[in-house]
Amino acid sequence: MFDNLSERLERSFKILKGEGKITEINVAETLKDVRKALLDADVNYKVAKQFTDTVKEKAMGQNVLTAVKPSQLMVKIVHDELATLMGGETAEVDLSGRPAVILMSGLQGSGKTTFSGKLARMFKTKKNRRPLLVACDVYRPAAIEQLRVLAEQVDVPMYSEPDSKDPVQIAQHAIQEAKAKGYDLVIVDTAGRLAVDEEMMNEIAAIKQAIQPNETLFVVDAMTGQDAVNTAKEFNERLDFDGVVLTKLDGDTRGGAALSIRTVVNKPIKFVGTGEKLDAVDLFHPARMADRILGMGDIVSLVERAQEQYVEEEAKRMQKKIQKNQFDFNDFMSQIQQIKKMGNLKELASMIPGVGKALKNIDIDDDAFKGIEAIINSMTPKERTHPEILNGSRRLRIAKGSGTNIQEVNRLLKQFDETRKAMKLMTGGKMGRMMMPKLRR
Repeated sequence: MFDNLSERLERSFKILKGEGKITEINVAETLKDVRKALLDADVNYKVAKQFTDTVKEKAMGQNVLTAVKPSQLMVKIVHDELATLMGGETAEVDLSGRPAVILMSGLQGSGKTTFSGKLARMFKTKKNRRPLLVACDVYRPAAIEQLRVLAEQVDVPMYSEPDSKDPVQIAQHAIQEAKAKGYDLVIVDTAGRLAVDEEMMNEIAAIKQAIQPNETLFVVDAMTGQDAVNTAKEFNERLDFDGVVLTKLDGDTRGGAALSIRTVVNKPIKFVGTGEKLDAVDLFHPARMADRILGMGDIVSLVERAQEQYVEEEAKRMQKKIQKNQFDFNDFMSQIQQIKKMGNLKELASMIPGVGKALKNIDIDDDAFKGIEAIINSMTPKERTHPEILNGSRRLRIAKGSGTNIQEVNRLLKQFDETRKAMKLMTGGKMGRMMMPKLRR
């Protein structure tokens, strides 16, 4: 995501490196390159021009401090303007009312139905809501079944009327069902089309009029670039939606939709889909996205994902074991499972400042832990608890049982021993108090 844009912007800032001050000439040269980078990323032309004009105006009005280089100042200005371009502040989601109602809209193939399932899971697990998914796509073959499967996967109820062809009535009945059974959030999945048409617009407008949702979200495939922006504009003119959902931001997208859509339709991006898994959904944070575009990482989001997997009592138990040098392979396996739950490994690594660029051309397989897990699973319960008993014959048996070789087993045992020593060092004394602060939700 945004890899090409990040590279191009970095090259643009190099024009100012070595310069003693910001001048109209070197700023113009830098911003000419920035504008080209934005256009290549499929950013709307008017948006790109307005953006660079604003940056130029702000740059020329700045006095460069002795401690700040012109290129650093330009990065700061561009960062702030990128964040503003994408909305500035994180947009709130209105969940008032019992039940709160979210209406999903968008073209067919944008990922609308899948995102409905992701949204239900997110609000259930993170906000303790009781969602009800509603199938109002009465045209697409297997649409109801797809939503039913998703509902089962995220363990939330689903409402449908397979014999009805009236989506307005289905939505109204679903809200009645939610009130009767105590569901406090209704997510209505509607029909999409391959293109914007009058029938589609009339239908979604009628549903909105009938159920008066708290939030009407427009779901769009980020990989479609300016087409996504144009479609959003047409939908907004008829539907006046409340926010945008960008799906497939983990794909080979140039980022133009994310950078243009807020300005063109004057509606905030509220959520982003970052992968195929049902937990791959995030609130959209403009400033954090600007950080990532400029290669600064996103350490705040990384910490938040870690905190989602954090259980205070378990952490205390683990810390005591580490201090007593009792950290074993059962604990090691537990840590691996927590990391895997945090999401795509390459995406997680890219959130660490400076790491994303280094990993650009490196493939990080989500099955990177598979060999380690196979080795640990080939150990007996006693061996996992007491790694010190792993002699040569035991190691050979583990290698054969895990489909690896003795060198891989030895390497893991060495790494485990070094990790255990390092963890014990970090949890002791002043360093331990600094490295392992008490996290609070």
